[in-house]
Amino acid sequence: MKIVSVIGARPQFVKAATISRVIRVHPDINEVILHTGQHYDKNMSRLFFEELNIPEPNYNLGVGSGSHAIQTGRMLEGIEEILIKEKPDWTLLYGDTNSTVAGALAATKLHIPVAHVEAGLRSFNRIMPEEINRIVTDRISDLLFAPTETAVTNLRNEGLANVTRFTGDVMYDSVLYYREIIEKDPGAYSIQDLPKEFLLATIHRAENTDHPENMENILNAIRELPYPVLLPIHPRTKKIISKFHIPQNLHLIEPVGYLEMLSLILKAQKVLTDSGGLQKEAYFLGTPCITLRTETEWVETLHDNWNTITATAPEKIIRAVQLPFPKHAQSQAFGNGNAAEIIISLFTETC
Repeated sequence: MKIVSVIGARPQFVKAATISRVIRVHPDINEVILHTGQHYDKNMSRLFFEELNIPEPNYNLGVGSGSHAIQTGRMLEGIEEILIKEKPDWTLLYGDTNSTVAGALAATKLHIPVAHVEAGLRSFNRIMPEEINRIVTDRISDLLFAPTETAVTNLRNEGLANVTRFTGDVMYDSVLYYREIIEKDPGAYSIQDLPKEFLLATIHRAENTDHPENMENILNAIRELPYPVLLPIHPRTKKIISKFHIPQNLHLIEPVGYLEMLSLILKAQKVLTDSGGLQKEAYFLGTPCITLRTETEWVETLHDNWNTITATAPEKIIRAVQLPFPKHAQSQAFGNGNAAEIIISLFTETC
């Protein structure tokens, strides 16, 4: 069986590493990795392949940045050409990026079966480009791997129960696997001269970065917080944030690798983010999270205030930082840490 895995952004590299690790113990499965080049600088792309031991991509489209239409169009053209050449049995897609929806459209038009990892997520906010990507990809996929029962319910409500399978979350697999590596050699993944206590932040979604009032609110909230705030800066956010007055307690650092990020989450007092992936990583690692959005796809993380939704209201952000540590352990809503094995077994059963 031949699978073409389409990836292009940091969260997809992490998920692909988990799946590829399982595929490599199945000699009857040939995986072809197609990197669209959506994340293209060293710290956003190359570093992840190196430290996660992902096989070198067979193809790299080098698409880079651009508007949604330009980026997706270039991806469609390149992915189609490679799928025609490789003639895979399946196209495997991850998450909700432009790489995801481009892969789904290209494969479906060529009548190549599509499988979607992390299917069924819904924010019910169609202003988000990610929400459109999810809906389109799920609708035209042939096999939907749902990470939670909430995702299963969403897909069932959309009439897709017959192609939906609950697998658990491959990100949970990943965090468990790499946390063990970090704990064996914590110094190898530590950033030097960290404050004794700090908050970890990430800001990259267009709903914040494209709206100056939201960015201003977030920075005003950070200015009032009693902790240093460490912000690994996304290239796009770096350009935008330079237009604002940076709080003295906000420390901008270059993007970090996946294991360094997990290490930072483990050490942080709390996490402030608009990233879906970081919400889960914080939850899995036992660090409370503050979500700088009006909703979350990962409603399971809201259990016992492990995750608190504040949007960008300064008073809500400040209050959430002051909340006591959660009293109850995280739920087991994301499976048992064997999602990748379940996904590959479903592939083999289908073929």
